[in-house]
Amino acid sequence: MYKRLSAVLFPVMTIFLIGALVWGYQENQEKNAVLIKAENQYQRAFHDLSFHMDRLHNELGNTLAVNSTSRSMHRKGLVNVWRLTSEAQNEINQLPIAMLPFNKTEELLSKISKFSYQTSVRDLDKEPLSEQEFKNLKVLYKDSAEITKDLEEVQNKVITNRLRWMDVESAMATEDKMLDNSIIDGFKTVDKKVGDYPELDWGPSMTTLEDKRAVKKLGGVPVTKEDVKRKAIKFANMGENPEVQITENGQGTEWASFTAKVTNPKKGNVPLTMDFTQKGGLLISYTDNRKVGNKAVTMDQSVEKADKFLDKKGYPNMTAVMSDDYGNMGNFTYVRKQDDVLIYPEKMAVRVGLDDGEVIGFQASDFIYEHEDNRVIPKAKLTVEQSRKMLNPEFKEKYNRKALIKDDMTNEVLCYEFGGTINGAQYRIYINTEDGSEESVEEMRTKMK
Repeated sequence: MYKRLSAVLFPVMTIFLIGALVWGYQENQEKNAVLIKAENQYQRAFHDLSFHMDRLHNELGNTLAVNSTSRSMHRKGLVNVWRLTSEAQNEINQLPIAMLPFNKTEELLSKISKFSYQTSVRDLDKEPLSEQEFKNLKVLYKDSAEITKDLEEVQNKVITNRLRWMDVESAMATEDKMLDNSIIDGFKTVDKKVGDYPELDWGPSMTTLEDKRAVKKLGGVPVTKEDVKRKAIKFANMGENPEVQITENGQGTEWASFTAKVTNPKKGNVPLTMDFTQKGGLLISYTDNRKVGNKAVTMDQSVEKADKFLDKKGYPNMTAVMSDDYGNMGNFTYVRKQDDVLIYPEKMAVRVGLDDGEVIGFQASDFIYEHEDNRVIPKAKLTVEQSRKMLNPEFKEKYNRKALIKDDMTNEVLCYEFGGTINGAQYRIYINTEDGSEESVEEMRTKMK
């Protein structure tokens, strides 16, 4: 009996064993293939980074080598600097160095990118490179040489010692100090040197670009938790004695804020969540956490309700300029209108439930940071008819209106906004009302309003 059982089980177990070995071998091969592919991508990104940093150094030198009055060569050189810097930033993002202190180098590359871009797009005939900008380019030329040299040293170690980026990733993940971390040490050295470089005077335009909007710029005095509680109850409008929880965020920083959660047992205990700035107690965002039912109303019906909601809640003169729907929810972009001009910097996103068309949330951070009660709007020098001549003859116009937008230098400019189609796609084209130049072109993947 046992012999017969063995005769049956032995070949079966043998087949299972062979199958397990084959499966394990295939799994190991697939894993190795994935690791090899990842390693090759890391190696390519690193060697491309070293190459582009060397090219960046050379391009800065070329820009400085030409005559100081050679505007066209300055523009060409700065465009190339911007392109190479962007390439280097992209390659850094592909490397497994997120856990390394490489932020100083990334910040420097970001500033070089912004500086070269904003300088190349301006009219250098009217506003040539200043003496300070030439000094900055000389400093950047010297600094980029050092960074390139340090990266080449790391590159030589990688090639000579056949170092693997997968080992770097493992070392950072496990914080293993015993591994040969020549790559990690090399990047730390580069970043330390960059951190020791003196800060450059990038000029007022770069200061504007780098200056993040902060709560400290807002008007009004700091509010207390009790102030926020009263504001939240008033905005929620949930009847008498709702339950309110107030949480303070970012205490001691310029980004300090309050989160209020309002619920009412008589209304199903569905919480309404609101965020307020600590300075001035302005509402940043609002979310109604109710469950949204099946779609029952149209987007046009919803925008009418959203208009009334914003007006009732203290946001008058808001106009929907974009809309799209996803499932049973609709999203609208609103901007404030003043003197028949759309103020695009003062925008907010509004979400509605398409089961009843009521607002279930909005995000108003752009609005509160950019809002001005009596914004000065320049007068248009060109008429609509004159500006329309600047459009592509094939552009099929659907509407036009005045709009205040920000250009690449973050300056506010008055434009005629032309909405229409060309080449089978929807576009918005903004024509400067002062000189007829095209300030911005946007392809609209959502519905234009």
